[in-house]
Amino acid sequence: MEEKISIRGRTARHMVKIANHFPVVGAKARSGDLRKKLNQREKEWECPDHFVLEKIDMGIFSMELLSSAQKQRKGVILHLHGGGYYGKLHNTYRKMAGLYNEVSDGFDVLSVDYRVAPENPFPAALEDAVCAYRWLLAQGYEGNQIFVVGDSAGGGLALALCLYIRDHAIVMPKGIVTMSAWTDLTKSGESYQENFDIDPMFGKATDSIVYKEGYFKEVDPHHPYISPINGAYQGFPPMLMQVGEYEMLLSDTLEVARKAREAGVLVKEHVYNGMFHVFQMGLLFYPEAKDAWVEVGRFIRKLSK
Repeated sequence: MEEKISIRGRTARHMVKIANHFPVVGAKARSGDLRKKLNQREKEWECPDHFVLEKIDMGIFSMELLSSAQKQRKGVILHLHGGGYYGKLHNTYRKMAGLYNEVSDGFDVLSVDYRVAPENPFPAALEDAVCAYRWLLAQGYEGNQIFVVGDSAGGGLALALCLYIRDHAIVMPKGIVTMSAWTDLTKSGESYQENFDIDPMFGKATDSIVYKEGYFKEVDPHHPYISPINGAYQGFPPMLMQVGEYEMLLSDTLEVARKAREAGVLVKEHVYNGMFHVFQMGLLFYPEAKDAWVEVGRFIRKLSK
């Protein structure tokens, strides 16, 4: 309920709404064009001293392996960033990788800068995610040492990856974490209408990245590897699925959680009151984001015992 939202959380939501609905600038922000331009101008990320960052060239895409300076090798988190399948890896995601390392008490984090649309539509992102997962196995990580995580499109890609590796008899990861997962690229869920007027990021507009179709182009967007909401979840590992109450994409998480639960999967579903799309990008700056990261750490550490 509204009264349970912190002042900082409410302020963050308001700022997101202003940024995404300011004339001209708002349209560019919703479509992802502004974020793309800002990313191109980003300074190179300064890796904190308590981390070691290794850049890995995979030819057609790249990856970054973030590790604790102590090189503990407890396990690894395969990190798939969001951006509507149009955005690339940027510094906020590198900070998120650092948080994944810290809340997990030292897991390595492999962030995949996968190919994106419109130049590289489906199945490019999925192929790169599969390649990254196979790379981890080749490095000696076992399935029970791997967690797959992702936000927004990255959350959908995390689920699509696990559908693929399950379908192709590849060892499954230990667990999955999604934040505001985009699982229905057909936009058929009830929340796309019910939350249209209150979503501070995508609401009251049809020119946002949610409505772009360049990722799937001529391919049927109902395909489970594109819209994991249509997948079958038998054999999946435990999942933590976080989402904001105000999101147009709310039903994307709720429906997958329901289907997975009916398939016998252990699912922790958490709808954060009054929150917006990938509010966890606020890192530790307001209580709701901090609580979400604490929950992620607890989930990973508990499964890793």
